[in-house]
Amino acid sequence: MELTFGEKVKNLREDADMTQTQLGIAIHATQRKVSYIERGISEPTLDDIVAICKVFHVSADYMLGLSNSRMSLK
Repeated sequence: MELTFGEKVKNLREDADMTQTQLGIAIHATQRKVSYIERGISEPTLDDIVAICKVFHVSADYMLGLSNSRMSLK
């Protein structure tokens, strides 16, 4: 089963040993917004997606379910 965007964010965040607050600071969002994205309550904005991809060095294609490869173009 394919992971949702929020599940991917949570897994990447936990793999990086980050709190929701720390990720929020890194992407210029609140802890609540990160929590809502992870739980699928709120959809991320385009700016959120770009920031999350940059923080975790993953491709937007991976985050959006278009590719199974986490690789990002640098």
